[in-house]
Parts: sequence; C-alpha cells; structure tokens
Amino acid sequence: MAKVLETMGQVCPFPLVEAKNAIEEIKSGEDLIINFDCTQATESIPRWAAEEGHKVTNYEQLSEASWTITVQKK
Repeated sequence: MAKVLETMGQVCPFPLVEAKNAIEEIKSGEDLIINFDCTQATESIPRWAAEEGHKVTNYEQLSEASWTITVQKK
C-alpha cells in the first residue's frame, strides 16, 4: 500500500523536506505518492529521488499549478 503525502500549499523546500522524512517511514519497494503545488519541487523531488537511488514510477501534472509524483523506495 502506498503512503500519500499531501503538501499542497506548502512553499519550497517543505515538500522535499517532508518527502525525505516520509520515505524513511516506508519499507523498500513501497511507494510514496507526493502531491504538491510548488514549482521548484518539479525539479528538486525527481533529482533527490534519483540521487538517493529511488525510482520515479509516476509523474504527472494535475492542473496548471499542481503535480503528483510517485517514488518507489530503493
């Protein structure tokens, strides 16, 4: 089961900070779904995931200014 992290309305870098904390709470192979509306996070979250060896399994724009990304823990 995936863990969902709602960070809508939070300014950067808080979506990334919360994602780093949340991924520690799940097991390897599990998904973390991050919903956010901070444009800087469109780059920082995928970059962090790649640097940490996690896999981005879904990344889509939900509206003009909101996105969802699914990160599978390594």
